Amino acid sequence: MAKVHFGVTVPQIKRRWEESRAAAQEFEALGYDSLWVCDHLYGPQSPSIPILEAWPLLAAVAAVTERVELGTLVTPAGMRNPAHLGKTIATVDAVAGGRVIAGLGAGWMPREFTDFNVPYLSTGQRLKQLDETVRLLRRMWDPAEEEVSFEGRFVRAERLVCQPKPPRRVPILVGGGGEKVTLRVSAREADIWNNAAQHQGMLASKIAALRGHCEAVGRPFEAITVSQQCLVVIAPDEASAGPMVETAKKIFGGHMGDPTGPLAIAGSPARVREQIEKHVALGCTMFLMEFFGRDTREAARLFAETVLPSFR
Repeated sequence: MAKVHFGVTVPQIKRRWEESRAAAQEFEALGYDSLWVCDHLYGPQSPSIPILEAWPLLAAVAAVTERVELGTLVTPAGMRNPAHLGKTIATVDAVAGGRVIAGLGAGWMPREFTDFNVPYLSTGQRLKQLDETVRLLRRMWDPAEEEVSFEGRFVRAERLVCQPKPPRRVPILVGGGGEKVTLRVSAREADIWNNAAQHQGMLASKIAALRGHCEAVGRPFEAITVSQQCLVVIAPDEASAGPMVETAKKIFGGHMGDPTGPLAIAGSPARVREQIEKHVALGCTMFLMEFFGRDTREAARLFAETVLPSFR
């Protein structure tokens, strides 16, 4: 079986830093491969919901962990100055000692742009911003480039210097399911393509579209890791999992996918293992998981004890 990567989201909505820190350290101790934060300036349901900002939080998590990789799901390319973003990511990677995965996307919440005096452009323009931002960051972080000048439609830089460079070649994750543009950008530029949770049931068709774009740009499909953002509902047995699944469906709606869908990772440990194997059979070997529950550490412990060993 291909090596399977398991990442976990760090609690950051309606959470104090102390809670985020405790969870991050426990997830690392439990043997997970990576830790992830969502990059939103507002809570997805309402601007009034407290949320810790992604990159400062990730820098803090980097300072209190040692082994796990660290990433964002995902940073909207047009929500910040792209050159400043590149410098920020390089600095966080320096703190982490070369463990950052740069998760990038186009963004979808207008007010977290406009309320911070950043233009929220059309979908096509935001996707172009994404494409240009990825290309700028690659050059900013390249040890062979001391100064970078870049002239794009939305991204520009003149004699830009980024020092220190990241300790390693930063893997870039591109998130999004748009089959015409986003997957084409992923085929050309991404190290990792992430399928959003709401598209989990469409994973097979999205992978097929990505393969087609890889063929068109002349890049091996195997050069890209396929990952799935997913809600994980796990309980000791199916009887106790049932009510949890129904509650998760009411709370999340479609935002984190359908916890009763054909690829939903929900149920007893045996059922969860079976669902993960379905993803792997389709070509997905990376799981970026949000555990269901007020204290997500409880579910993470059960998963680490009963599921992780089967994939190691």
